[in-house]
Amino acid sequence: MPQHSGSIRRKERYSVDIGDLHSLCESNYVRLLRVFPAYEKANTTELAAGHLVLVLEVTERTRYTTLLRVTQRGQHGIPAMDLDVRLYHDASMAEIVAFQRHRHLQGRYAYPNPNMYQRDEKIQQNRYLAELLELCLAQGRLNGEVSSWVEHDH
Repeated sequence: MPQHSGSIRRKERYSVDIGDLHSLCESNYVRLLRVFPAYEKANTTELAAGHLVLVLEVTERTRYTTLLRVTQRGQHGIPAMDLDVRLYHDASMAEIVAFQRHRHLQGRYAYPNPNMYQRDEKIQQNRYLAELLELCLAQGRLNGEVSSWVEHDH
């Protein structure tokens, strides 16, 4: 057996599980439609779940996609956090395309890197969106000050 004394062992290269990412994006699409069902007619809605306040705003509509800005309002001196989420209606998927104004996320990153992204940054951000939406679905309610802006079907 060869001995490797003094040598540094290299970490395995991170490989994106595309099926896992697609499944997560499909689930987030369904969650977003449940949280903001009036997105085609209304431009904004605000949800509260405990101390969490989420504002969902349509920033762009095209034939096959919708771009939403999801803002988690900051509290007690914590700044707001922005996620830009593109809904792909033909594929029934929703994917984060910008996080705190950082755009063009790659599927994987070398680590360390200049922005200090995690190796699996893209999937982590989409999981974070899933957690926010699940919290809203479980405990959320429309905030009274904005609920009048949302059109309801009768």
